[in-house]
Amino acid sequence: MTKSKQKYAVIDLEATGASIMAQIIQVGIVIIQGDKIIETYQTDVNPHEPLSEHIVQLTGITDQQLAKAPDFSQVAREIYELIEDCVFVAHNVKFDANLLSEQLFMEGFELRPPRVDTVELAQVFFPSMEKYSLGELTRALDIPLEDAHTAIADAQATAQLFFKIRDKMASLPSLTLEKIKSYADHLIFESRLLIDEVALDKDYDHSLYQEVAGILIRKPQLEEEEKKFSQDFTTNMALLGLDSRPKQELFAQAILQEEKEIHFIQAQAGIGKTYGYLVPLLAKNEKQRLIISVPTKLLQDQIVTQEAKKIHEVFGTAYQSLKGPANYLKLDAFKASLDQDDDNRLLNRYKMQLLVWLLETQDGDLNEIKQQQRLQWYFDSLQHDGELSAHSLFAQDDFWLRSYEKAKSSRLLITNHAYLLTRLEDDPSLIEGGHLVIDEAQKFFLTLEDFSHAKVNLLETLTQLESMLEETDQLLTRRLIESLQFELSHLVVDYHQSKEELVPNDKWQKIRRDIVELNHPDLEALNKIADRRYDSIWIDSRQENEKRSVYLKGASQLLLDFSPFLPENQKTSFVSATLSISPQVSLPQLLGFSDYQETIIEDSKNVDQAIWIDSQGVPPALSGEDYHRELANKIYRLSQLNLPTLVLFTSKDTLEQVSNHLQEAGLSHLAQGKNGSSHQMKRRFEAEESAILLGTGSFWEGVDFTNHDQLLLVITRLPFENPQDFLNQKMTNRLSQEGKNPFTAYSLPVMMMRLKQALGRTSRRPNQKSAALILDTRLLEKSYGPSSLEILRKTHQVWIEKNDKILSDILDFLL
Repeated sequence: MTKSKQKYAVIDLEATGASIMAQIIQVGIVIIQGDKIIETYQTDVNPHEPLSEHIVQLTGITDQQLAKAPDFSQVAREIYELIEDCVFVAHNVKFDANLLSEQLFMEGFELRPPRVDTVELAQVFFPSMEKYSLGELTRALDIPLEDAHTAIADAQATAQLFFKIRDKMASLPSLTLEKIKSYADHLIFESRLLIDEVALDKDYDHSLYQEVAGILIRKPQLEEEEKKFSQDFTTNMALLGLDSRPKQELFAQAILQEEKEIHFIQAQAGIGKTYGYLVPLLAKNEKQRLIISVPTKLLQDQIVTQEAKKIHEVFGTAYQSLKGPANYLKLDAFKASLDQDDDNRLLNRYKMQLLVWLLETQDGDLNEIKQQQRLQWYFDSLQHDGELSAHSLFAQDDFWLRSYEKAKSSRLLITNHAYLLTRLEDDPSLIEGGHLVIDEAQKFFLTLEDFSHAKVNLLETLTQLESMLEETDQLLTRRLIESLQFELSHLVVDYHQSKEELVPNDKWQKIRRDIVELNHPDLEALNKIADRRYDSIWIDSRQENEKRSVYLKGASQLLLDFSPFLPENQKTSFVSATLSISPQVSLPQLLGFSDYQETIIEDSKNVDQAIWIDSQGVPPALSGEDYHRELANKIYRLSQLNLPTLVLFTSKDTLEQVSNHLQEAGLSHLAQGKNGSSHQMKRRFEAEESAILLGTGSFWEGVDFTNHDQLLLVITRLPFENPQDFLNQKMTNRLSQEGKNPFTAYSLPVMMMRLKQALGRTSRRPNQKSAALILDTRLLEKSYGPSSLEILRKTHQVWIEKNDKILSDILDFLL
């Protein structure tokens, strides 16, 4: 790296607000030359106006303190003379540079320095960060930052960040850095000045990287030899630095009791089931592969980054996460994008960011890049499509194929239910000879049901039919395409006009005959839905990537069995918090098994989690706007407890409306769908970026919260399934035909099962206390209330109280 004679002024300002009209109240400056800080400067500034309460709380600066400070006019000259020959450096340089230049200009000093922004440089050279605030970066990079939001402390931390960025640049091989320099003019400010200082004389480490088509990528890591596990569970847990728990030990013993190949195990949430099956099954047979399937990609990533990583660090066990191809970067697509000239600044910054990321990633999993949403279409264009030409320059280094190959040799595979079913349909050998564990097996049944559906994007299909019509001259083919266009278009129009979802059978049979007769190979999804096993056809509409998609969906009235998916003599353990949905319906039965072993580990009283039912709660019968406003009022009052609070909703629309009300009230919070993906939301909540998280979907069953010692869980509404849901209707018809009550045999117990799963999300480890508050008043008003409360009382302390009393009691319990 060349020793720069250039001086850099790292500057942070505190001001009365965030606009250009704000007044400076504090200045912090750190002067850097070469590798050293050569001077520092700090001063308060009297703005001659009172500070807002927000600024006082943020900075700790008071009106009394500033009353003794000099006016800006008194310090303007010394500030100008200190920095006039420097490059202006700041974190979010636009604000600081514009505000300081404007105030200096008013005093007769013209400042027009080159500007370097540590935010955009950090985004390029630390590509896997989720947020690039100064606080987040200093935590991640171990930079001291005491007295945050005081000018000199922030300036000193930014100076250390400046050094970290420069060191990272200097560590990069010249081949990558040269490519980055070719895009550096697209940075918003003159940040490329820092990049240009780095000499292009560093060859790459051939043991770490390989060059493919002019791009450097990290070589696959060589696996170390696996160490032997102890045959004693508690010893293995101690080696992992963990204490085993009595219920966890019982579960670990149960998972090994394989009297039959199919084994169902019931154990309550929060006992440490993940280590409870991973450790004993890996220890039992060092030659046997272990395949773990969980409900969501979020939970899959959680196991990979926590339990699997920890076991690998201690025992050297090779592991691999199995996902669909769209999760991986397609190197051919990225190379094409590099060769394409683009004017979009953000797109070019992402190109630079990905070049650095390729030196770091082992898997090429695009989920490692956390800020895709700002240019999602670009990342969509880089997703692997599952196709790879034999002539591809990256044929030997393709991330998706590398993942597939690594999966064959890894002892531990982690996947999700949806991808497992997709792979088993094509390649049952994936699990052959291994031990398969289906975690959260009650969710697996729902995934299996979704898998048995067929769906067609109607708008995309209509566009495809139009293209086909232009390309064919055959009269019969043209008539069939035109007929399909007419019928499918009418389905869309009828749906939008009447909201009628179910397609009448006579209309569907006409469409089906056209599809079968046309039998065009490019209409794969349409051909599939025309299969006779799909005896129910309906229209569904959903919001996707800022546009509304309309789908034609098909399903069978018969339940799909899982047993035919499994190879012969396949050892499979199904783990669930409940195996018996009701006395009339069991999980093994729903999955199509008749010959199986069942082990039940009795639930114990959870003394670290208690449940409150708000007797003055929010009745679901309230009209929409009143319901949303009342929920928001309740959450606002709960915020006064200053506790990490997870609020669960059963409807995305309700979540958004409540979020809007909280925003109007000025309450800071994270809202799913508004503040990032489920992965991002969880990380930001656990990093204590916000004390309140509004979630739905996977937050009910697929996410564990372990970072906080105390947590408040709010259930806004009992999680009954939508009565219009196809599976719900299917179960209702089936149970009615069998002479059973669908509500008591299926709907109510499934709701209770989902509620218990939600309670388990915030009760995951010893010494973690959580309080659950249920706002839905139906537990106190409906005939099923007493029996439901009795189920909850078997495992929890349950209190029914008014809101004011609840607040004080929750604090007493948690603190």
